[in-house]
Amino acid sequence: MDVQQLIKEQVSAHPVVLYMKGTPQFPQCGFSQLATQVLHACGVNEFFSVNVLENPDIRQGIKDFANWPTIPQLYVAGEFVGGSDIVKEMYQSGELQKLLAEKLGKQPA
Repeated sequence: MDVQQLIKEQVSAHPVVLYMKGTPQFPQCGFSQLATQVLHACGVNEFFSVNVLENPDIRQGIKDFANWPTIPQLYVAGEFVGGSDIVKEMYQSGELQKLLAEKLGKQPA
């Protein structure tokens, strides 16, 4: 299976996917840590994460997949949401909580 197909399956199969450096328990960069904290603040404590540091093909492939140059990258219900700056801004404005509620049927935190 090629990398693009694998990424498409990952974002389709899981309601919330975070491509990050490290893991939710041990983020390896501040931006990945911020994205994880924002998801937790929104009440999303369980999500599918991919540590791009373990797979260089996915690390480059996810940048190509979303046409987005940085990591982390957040996907909700198969759709690209953004990187850590966008996720933070959406959280601060309440947009992220609303999006998660609409797509996942969760009450905003």
